[in-house]
Amino acid sequence: MAEKNQQSYSSENGYTRSTDQESAMATFQSEEELKRQKRRKLFMYIGIFIVFQIIVIAVFGLTVMKVKTPKLRLGNIDVQNLNFTSEASPSFYMTFITQIRVKNTNFGPYKYDSSHVTFLYQGMTLVQVAIPKGKAGWRSTEKIAATVILDSKALPSGSNLGSDLDSKVLKLSSQAKISGKVELMFVMKKKKSAEMNCTIEVNLATKGVQALECK
Repeated sequence: MAEKNQQSYSSENGYTRSTDQESAMATFQSEEELKRQKRRKLFMYIGIFIVFQIIVIAVFGLTVMKVKTPKLRLGNIDVQNLNFTSEASPSFYMTFITQIRVKNTNFGPYKYDSSHVTFLYQGMTLVQVAIPKGKAGWRSTEKIAATVILDSKALPSGSNLGSDLDSKVLKLSSQAKISGKVELMFVMKKKKSAEMNCTIEVNLATKGVQALECK
């Protein structure tokens, strides 16, 4: 009887040990699976972060760090005085107020050197107006007030001024170029030059500018 009880105990004890081992193995496998899942999530988060950083750097490089050429333009022209004659000795005298505009669309200031705007009639210089050395702030437009005096006495003889005055439309042009540097992030500096070519049509009947186009 004692032998049977001993066999039964041994059998039950062996079953218990086997169950404990299986339970421990299952627990170990479960922990390992959790660790693998955590590692997969960690790698996924790292991958997402790297992709996000690449996108941010690309957008930053294409927008903020891309240096654009500033634009140089004339503002509206307000004619103050206009006298002309198309008779024996064709001539005109005109004064007007305008703005020389330096538009900077960069994420950093544009510092430019002094220069000038040349006003012409049929390619012949009438007058030059100074552009002082200055700075256009980041994503802003620097406006320089200018008073311009145009006198046909500066023209050489033999021009077609008489016919233009008879047509009541005086066609002028202006040209300018400024050179400077765009400064980004207080570190990088890039040389940039802005140019301007404008055509101006003055209506002699109304004594006002009927067309102004700048490129």
